[in-house]
Amino acid sequence: MILKSARKYLRRLLFRFIQRVSATEDARAIAFETLRGLLQSGPDISATAMAADLNGRPYPELGVRHGSESTRARTDVIFITARFRSGSTFLWNVFRSLKGFTSYYEPLNERRWFDPALRGQRVDSTHKNVTDYWREYDGLPELGNWYREEWVDRNLFMDASFWDPGLQRYIEILIKKSQGRPVLQFNRVDFRLPWLRRNFPGAKLIHLFRHPRDQWCSALMDLKSFPRDASTAAFEAQDKFYLLRWARDLKYHFPFLDERHNEHPYDLFYYIWKLSYLFGKKYAHISVSYEEIIKNPRPQLQSLFHTLGMDPCDLEAAVKLVEQPKLGKWREFADDDWFQRRESACEQVLHEFFAARVS
Repeated sequence: MILKSARKYLRRLLFRFIQRVSATEDARAIAFETLRGLLQSGPDISATAMAADLNGRPYPELGVRHGSESTRARTDVIFITARFRSGSTFLWNVFRSLKGFTSYYEPLNERRWFDPALRGQRVDSTHKNVTDYWREYDGLPELGNWYREEWVDRNLFMDASFWDPGLQRYIEILIKKSQGRPVLQFNRVDFRLPWLRRNFPGAKLIHLFRHPRDQWCSALMDLKSFPRDASTAAFEAQDKFYLLRWARDLKYHFPFLDERHNEHPYDLFYYIWKLSYLFGKKYAHISVSYEEIIKNPRPQLQSLFHTLGMDPCDLEAAVKLVEQPKLGKWREFADDDWFQRRESACEQVLHEFFAARVS
C-alpha cells in the first residue's frame, strides 16, 4: 500500500515536471526539429463525407447540440486587425464615439479589461482622446472563465482548421453582449485571420496598416533608447511590443524569424510587418492605410463607412477625432539607405521562401 502511494506521488511529480519542461522554448524547438517534415505526409482525411451524419439522430432520445450559429453568422460584426502602433487605437475610438456601436479594445490583451482587479488604471499618453480602454467590458466577469493569456504570444498562426473552441466562445460572448453593432479591435490576430474568417463568416474584417519605418520608431517610443548600430541580442530590454516573443512563436512557421539569424531587430520587425500586410490583404474585406486616413480623413472614412453600410451622418463626429501625427519620423533614426538595405535583404528572403512553396 505504501509502495503504491509512493508510486502515485512520484508519477504526479514526474508528469508535473514534464509539463513544465514541455512549455519551455527549448522543448518546443526540440519537438519542432524532431517532427519537421513528418507531419506533412499522410492521407488527406476529409470530414465532408461525415458531415451529413453529424446531425443525424439514430435514436430519438439522444441529446442534441446547442450551437451558436446565430452569433457566428451575424453580418453586423466588425473586426479590426492591425499591428501595434499602427493607429488602431484611433480607429477603435472612432467606432467608440458613434451611437449604436459597442467597440471593444484589444480583447486578447493580458490586462484583462473585464477584471477591475487586474486591468489597472493606466492609459497610454500617446493615445489621444482616450480616457480608458475597459468601459465596454464592465459587467462581463464571465469572460474570465474563457480567457487564456497564452493567446498573447502562443499559436499566433492559426489556419482555418485550427482548434480553439475557447477563443471562439470568448469572442461569441463579446458579440452577444454588445449593445448595438459589435466592433472588436485586435492587435494579435494578424496570422489568425483564416481562423476568424472561417468561424465568423458573416463578419466584416478591416485591415489597417502603417508605414513600417514610422511604425518601428513609434514602437521604440524613444528613438534614443536603441541605436541603429545595436544588435538583436541587445534588444530584449527595449522590446515594448512583443517583437521577440512573436518571432519566437512564429519561427516554427516562418524559419527566417529565428532571432539568431537576424542582425538587427528591424529585420524581424520588417518581416512580421510584411507578413501581416500580406495576410491582411488576402483575408480582410477592407485594407486601409493609416497615412491616407490621417491625410484625407473625410473621403477615407466616408469610403470605409459606405463599405460597412454605416450611416453617413456619423462621418463628422469621426473626423473630429483625427489627430495629425508627425509623419516621416524614421529619418531621425536612420537614413533612407540604411532602411532600404535591410528591407531589400528581407524581401529577397521572403521571395525565396514563398517561391519554394509555390513550386
